[in-house]
Amino acid sequence: MEILSAKNLSFTYPGEDTPALSNINFSVSEGEFVAVCGATGSGKSTLLSLLKREVAPMGKMTGEIFYRSTPLSSMNHKDSAFKIGYVTQRPEQQIVTDKVWHELSFALENMGLPSDEIRRRVAEVACFFGIEDLFDRRTDELSGGQKQLLNLAAVVVTRPDILILDEPTAQLDPIAASDFITMLKKLHRELSMTIIIAEHRLEEIIPASDSLLVMEGGRIIVFGKTRTIAASLRTNPRMLLGMPAAVRIYSELAVDGEDKDVACPLTVREGRDYILNNFRQDIKVRKVPEYTHRENEAISFRDVYLRYSRDSDDVLRALSLTVYEGELFCVVGGNGSGKTTALLAAAGLRKFYSGSIKIFGRDIRSYKNGSLYSGCLSMLPQDVDTLFLCSTVADELRDAGTDVDSLPFEFPKATLDRHPYDISGGEKQLLGLAKLLATHPRLLLLDEPTKGLDAWYKTKIGDVLRSLTASGITVVVVTHDIEFAAAYADRCALFFRGSVVSSDVPHKFFAENSFYTTSAARMVRGIYDGAITADDVIALCRANGRRNESKRSLLTGVGVT
Repeated sequence: MEILSAKNLSFTYPGEDTPALSNINFSVSEGEFVAVCGATGSGKSTLLSLLKREVAPMGKMTGEIFYRSTPLSSMNHKDSAFKIGYVTQRPEQQIVTDKVWHELSFALENMGLPSDEIRRRVAEVACFFGIEDLFDRRTDELSGGQKQLLNLAAVVVTRPDILILDEPTAQLDPIAASDFITMLKKLHRELSMTIIIAEHRLEEIIPASDSLLVMEGGRIIVFGKTRTIAASLRTNPRMLLGMPAAVRIYSELAVDGEDKDVACPLTVREGRDYILNNFRQDIKVRKVPEYTHRENEAISFRDVYLRYSRDSDDVLRALSLTVYEGELFCVVGGNGSGKTTALLAAAGLRKFYSGSIKIFGRDIRSYKNGSLYSGCLSMLPQDVDTLFLCSTVADELRDAGTDVDSLPFEFPKATLDRHPYDISGGEKQLLGLAKLLATHPRLLLLDEPTKGLDAWYKTKIGDVLRSLTASGITVVVVTHDIEFAAAYADRCALFFRGSVVSSDVPHKFFAENSFYTTSAARMVRGIYDGAITADDVIALCRANGRRNESKRSLLTGVGVT
């Protein structure tokens, strides 16, 4: 039974000539799990926000959206507010109360339910989500993963028919993101909840979904059963980049005709089976050039301790870390492990009470009168909105002393006349990075620079950062994007409880990890050694050849080495 549909839907933001959405038509069945994917700025967030009347953006909309055959515009306020639930990508923006228990009961109080029913629903949801131990905690004391789980619980407690989520794991570490997605699977499986989710991190979302909706340039280019659509993206390189590792490996290695009876794998397990069943394992290791860092240090932490207040626990505990000039150094770790705090301390924005921090061999406290930020250091904050002061994107670039033609990467020109707050999360990251590069820093500190970016844009950002390090600029990236770190870092470090517990070059660092590692590494563990990206796995499979290749070559008279 159809629960949600859009008919001839188009939308244009105020003051713009080009529509953000054009002629959108689709329908979602009750109990369906729909994954929405597409390039940065393709219209995913705009579409999802229009499906929730209360958060719909200002602009001109034509066409109609229907909930159970009723136009959204005709729904009464109560049904509109609670029948369609919505979770944003920024956990802090959705929390409205001070305590966890109050957050869970807030919407129910607004529904006017009796106190007994409110207590029963809150208790039931707290148990279902496993957050009983957080019940009396302050919401501002929760980790990012806990906040987002609370947001989800606070929506589910109202018993919506449809759950819409706009990149809900964008700010979560890999383990917290996996826990969140596991809860979505549980809601879908046990409550038959209809779920529509837009994501760039598709490794676990794609296998969980029933259908895949792919957007490009404000249009739906394909919509259908997930496995079928994923396999069809072989002919769309940009969309294929965002697919799970198993899909990318299959798409590169599948032979037309020979693999016609082999279903496109979606999960790590299915990808592993595909490799084991089809490729030899004679060559175990792909040769990787040995990395040697430069001699001069760009940043050094020596036994640094930092806390936010006299009575609080230490956030950084005996942190010791060295980053050398010209390195692209990636820092990974859980929410609350101290990654961002270390970056703020290196930028002189947080004071440490013990130890030392040196920038280019000079004590950070010796930089006076803003000299640290004059052709030396620039930082991209986690909340990139704090960088924006102007009313249009073009004005922001002019204010920084640059323009789209002088940037070292492709910038979406269609956004130039829009307000910085009205562009997509990925486009905001690009704008923030453009402003920083205009300051010509020797040291670039980036806090989640790929947040909200599609896989294609990540490759562009990665290439830009590699070109910067090749020119001698040092780049330190705090990230939850394991795939990005594996593909582009010179070295990586894992933070835990305010200190570094391990650091190494990527092919050793990720190969030795079980959880903070890539899907490709998990897929071929015990089959190939040191393969941490889909490209690594593809290269090794091709080098080894197919299991039946030797026999086929003999029959055709072609030798196999």
